[in-house]
Parts: sequence; structure tokens; C-alpha cells
Amino acid sequence: MAKSAVKKVQTDADVKKKAVKLVVVHLKKKLDTDYVGIEAAHEWIEAMEALFEQEEFDLKEYHRMRKELNDVIERTPEEEMRFKLRDSWYSMGKALDKKVKRM
Repeated sequence: MAKSAVKKVQTDADVKKKAVKLVVVHLKKKLDTDYVGIEAAHEWIEAMEALFEQEEFDLKEYHRMRKELNDVIERTPEEEMRFKLRDSWYSMGKALDKKVKRM
């Protein structure tokens, strides 16, 4: 007998969370070099990963973390790294606007 697969209905929150996770993965790749202020960026990533572990999706908390990323960017003295971080900040905003595609 074939087991009937129960497909989970994807919510906007699921889509947003997955998109933000992808932004953080890409951000981690950008942080493979050493620069002044990298500790703040790593702390922010650790806080985001802790947020991902939570079962519930709290949009306000994700927006607060985006503001914190902006603070990390402002404290980064290296211009090239600020631009890379700013790209991630922008991508995170777009990720938080994502919605489930309706058929």
C-alpha cells in the first residue's frame, strides 16, 4: 500500500523565514575574510540562528533583527564590507516582503 503523503500547507511566514535563512547563508559566505568589526557581524548571525530555531515566526522580531543588522553596518569601518553588508540588509527586506505564490 502506498502511504498518502500529507503535504504541509505553506504559509507566508514559512516563505519569509526560508528566504531570510538564505540571506543569512549568503551573508556568512561574505564574512569569510577578516575585517575590523567582524565580531559584531558574527554575533548578529548567532542571534539570527537562535531566532530560526524558534517554532513561531514573529515578524516584529525579524524586523528588529534587520534594524540590528543596520547598526552592525554603521559600525563597520571598512567601506567595501559595508557595501556587502548593505546588500544583505536590502535582500533581507525583500525576503520579509515575500508571500506564498497563489495558483
